[in-house]
Amino acid sequence: MSTPTWDPAQYLRHAGHRARPFVDLLARVPDLPADSPRIADLGCGPGNVTVLLADRWPTARITGYDNSPEMLDKAHADHAGPTAGGGRLDFAAADVRTWAPGQPYDLIVSNATLQWVPGHADRFADWIAGLESGGTFAFQVPGNFDAPSHTLMRELAHSARWKDRLADTLRHDDAVLAPEAYLERLTALGCEADVWETTYVHLLTGEDPVLDWVKGTGLRPVLTALADDPAARAEFLGEYRAALREAYPAGAHGTAFPFRRVFAVAHKEA
Repeated sequence: MSTPTWDPAQYLRHAGHRARPFVDLLARVPDLPADSPRIADLGCGPGNVTVLLADRWPTARITGYDNSPEMLDKAHADHAGPTAGGGRLDFAAADVRTWAPGQPYDLIVSNATLQWVPGHADRFADWIAGLESGGTFAFQVPGNFDAPSHTLMRELAHSARWKDRLADTLRHDDAVLAPEAYLERLTALGCEADVWETTYVHLLTGEDPVLDWVKGTGLRPVLTALADDPAARAEFLGEYRAALREAYPAGAHGTAFPFRRVFAVAHKEA
């Protein structure tokens, strides 16, 4: 799979819908062991949800990690510095595939990032080992890889017209585990685990809103692979747009976009 180039402005076009699962995840995180907790946000993107950690834990020392220079520049510009409650929010470059805690954390959290990390469940042991006693590891990942938004993208990438350029660009059924598998992995590491799934039905507005959504996330590898060929990129988008319009027809009040997500909160015993 290509390493995608990210566009913070495109990603943030649906910031409200994208933030809701993180809010729901944080609602299930228990109290942290320290009065001024240390928190790591893996795959922080432009930092728009990282700041929600400071709302929940005002005195926290929070570091958002990401491997996208574009996302980190946006996060630094908009959010870095002291927080209103006396804590601090910083951002740093890191690859989640290899990141390991360099100091103990009270909370390690990740929002819609681990699907980009092959074998991410194999990293859980190192991250949980890096938690303080009584700390928490929490994450959410999309579970919609069998939805039309993704299956149509993959079918098109593997079609005769595009397979030579795009067949190896996208991941699919191995991107995330089943909820039961996450539960098994986390409990085997000695955690009390809470795992669940939710399907949100987002009501999107505007022209071709599902295409606009995936251009900020799942379509990034394709857009990156075709970045040096604007004509081919426009051709792919035209074919994909037509398929999405049929799969997600606009209604009187907008376009319904079902989106399944998988959540996990693992509490390390004190």
